[in-house]
Amino acid sequence: MRNSKTRTIRLGTLPIGGGAPVMVQSMTNTDTRDIQATLAQIERLAGRGCEAVRLAVPDAAAAGALAVIRKNTSLPLIADIHFDYRLAVAAVEAGVEGLRINPGNIGPREHVNRVVDAAKAHGAVIRIGVNSGSVERPLLERYGGPCPEALVESALGHVRMLEERGFYDTKISLKSSSVLHTIAAYRKLASVCEYPLHIGVTEAGGLMRGTVKSAVGLGILLHEGIGDTLRVSLTADPAEEVTVAWEILRALGLRSRGPEIISCPTCGRTEIDLFALTRAVEERLAESTADIKVAVMGCVVNGPGEAREADLGLAGGRDKGIIFRKGEVIRSVRGQEALLLAFMEELQQLLNTKE
Repeated sequence: MRNSKTRTIRLGTLPIGGGAPVMVQSMTNTDTRDIQATLAQIERLAGRGCEAVRLAVPDAAAAGALAVIRKNTSLPLIADIHFDYRLAVAAVEAGVEGLRINPGNIGPREHVNRVVDAAKAHGAVIRIGVNSGSVERPLLERYGGPCPEALVESALGHVRMLEERGFYDTKISLKSSSVLHTIAAYRKLASVCEYPLHIGVTEAGGLMRGTVKSAVGLGILLHEGIGDTLRVSLTADPAEEVTVAWEILRALGLRSRGPEIISCPTCGRTEIDLFALTRAVEERLAESTADIKVAVMGCVVNGPGEAREADLGLAGGRDKGIIFRKGEVIRSVRGQEALLLAFMEELQQLLNTKE
């Protein structure tokens, strides 16, 4: 069940919080100063279903590139700022819809005032992002480390800096590389404030381990109604982050985008290279938005029955493969290459009617 208790804010035209659909975000890993490379990656992310993208802004040159990037993409942009308030001001003046900052590390009161004034003037939202590695030293000493209580207290302290200036278009993130700390921190924060929450497990790892940690941590939170936006943080192509995020949402029945692909885990009866077939189908459908179910099965005998709900499926054996729709065989093909080619033909025909 979605959390309707958080307040609603807007990142550009997109609503966040208040029961709005969970928004999928990612972050570019290009040099923001390389405008063409950054735009190309943003386009790839959008193709996978990314709905807002964060960009690192480490210096004035990167901030200067934001205006051009803003003009050449429709995705809402969030500038990631550390320490230099002037970069935050320049970013919102360039047209980005959001900032990710820690108000406490951008200098004295007048610097925070400048950032808040700029955000108000340009209608930008601010995400207060607290990581286990960014908790203030006094809190670390009091709690004995970056525990969930320290993360929450740090975030609320930053929130108060904005509230004192009459700014409430805020969302909060509390990220730890520990799944259990992440869950505990967000549960505690959700119980004491109504700001929208951006959830994620930071430094989660590579594609496999990072996916597991993110699916467990974010899945538990989302199932409890906690989380209004999310990023799956992987040491991998950012496009993979978006794919994993959508699969987490699909598995929980919260949102779906594009095809659902089901495939069997293989066993001693498998006589074809099911791994290669599955990869080929996944790559073909990576950017599709068609609402279809596709099956890649390794057993000609059981495949159509086990995947009878699939709009289209294939199953293969040593001497032949079959293609089926809703459990009914429509083609029989000899050879794995021929099977894949025939399946792609049928898949394209299906996509022509759905996209």
